[in-house]
Amino acid sequence: MSKKATLEIDGNRYEFPIIEGTENELGIDIKVLRGATGGVTTIDPGYKNTGSCESAITFLDGEKGILRYRGYSIEELAEKADFLEVAYLLIFGELPTKEQLEKFDKDIKEESHVDEDMKKILDGFPKSAHPMGVLSSLTSALIAFNPGSVDVDSEEAMYNAIVKIMGKFPVLAAWTMRKRKSLPLDYGDNSLGYVENLCKMMFSRPNKAYEANSIVNDALDKLLILHADHEQNCSTSTVRIVGSSHAGLFASLSAGISALWGPLHGGANQAVIEMLEAIKADGGDTAKYIAKAKDKEDPFRLMGFGHRVYKNFDPRAKIIKKSAEEVLGDLGIEDPVLDIAKGLASVALEDEYFVKRKLYPNVDFYSGIIYRALGIPTEMFTVMFALGRLPGWIAQWREMRLRKEPIGRPRQIYVGENYREFVDLEKR
Repeated sequence: MSKKATLEIDGNRYEFPIIEGTENELGIDIKVLRGATGGVTTIDPGYKNTGSCESAITFLDGEKGILRYRGYSIEELAEKADFLEVAYLLIFGELPTKEQLEKFDKDIKEESHVDEDMKKILDGFPKSAHPMGVLSSLTSALIAFNPGSVDVDSEEAMYNAIVKIMGKFPVLAAWTMRKRKSLPLDYGDNSLGYVENLCKMMFSRPNKAYEANSIVNDALDKLLILHADHEQNCSTSTVRIVGSSHAGLFASLSAGISALWGPLHGGANQAVIEMLEAIKADGGDTAKYIAKAKDKEDPFRLMGFGHRVYKNFDPRAKIIKKSAEEVLGDLGIEDPVLDIAKGLASVALEDEYFVKRKLYPNVDFYSGIIYRALGIPTEMFTVMFALGRLPGWIAQWREMRLRKEPIGRPRQIYVGENYREFVDLEKR
């Protein structure tokens, strides 16, 4: 017998079906609520208790610290797969065979060339422009060079759009950083793997041969995997709702980049480094700032600790903590800001105040440390996040279009003035 939820309003009772997910999540289906009740709706600011869709892509249990892509644990994927394998899994639903992965890699490389005219658009930005604004604009500009809309009923058209953006997006991201650093633009090397090529495009110098660093490559590969999808967060929901109007893939992704830009979302790892810089500027006394964090009357907050979804340890942080230690050890970085970070992390992992409240370092904390160690400008951190999130956004957009979901149109409760007669200007 199917489960039902009963709602009573002014003595009238209404029944609504309860949907059960494969991980036993329950959701009340209120699609017919307004029609059945004569106009009653729900109010849920931030949609914290509202399921906008059914999705088969990512499962997240914040209480237990579980994150799975298409059923595979994030721990296994980070250990055994590379980023392109995970991208294929998210987008198409299954881990690729060797032949499928080789074709995916080859097709992405074939589409990695960015039209030379895109450089003119990039040249129009001042060096002071925030990289996320530049990346969003360049992604949107791709529409002009690929004007045809994606035929979602054609597997070939969908696949071609996917490999195009997977090929061009790393180039745009690398160009965004190189513009900021006054370095010549680099198209990369198609003989390299996806992440290794990204590193070359970002870090190569015109006056010396590029030397790959396997520890750095592995850390970035893991970071991209860990950021690849995270259920219906702000930017992912933005991609889906923009795409629900049948906007194209590139336009939907551009909107997602803009949503990710916000400091409450993708800007969190940038906020971590800015906090550490502020502590350094104030003398670097970590004990002082630990005390401030514990003081309820003090507005100071430790950035990069705890998570609004994970009520225990962020499973992604467990994985990337080791990579952060390996990168710092291999590069031999001497940086007082990173020393402050290590000091804060060690206290938070042992101090009863933080342990009791489960305020552990999260993935934003450790990713910020790695990016800082690699010499990536702080303003570029969210661009790195976007690089990882790209396949998740694509997967979510593809799923939404293939399921023919209706256009997003939230409701509201009006709290403004009642009807008022217009007053002529001379009488006001």
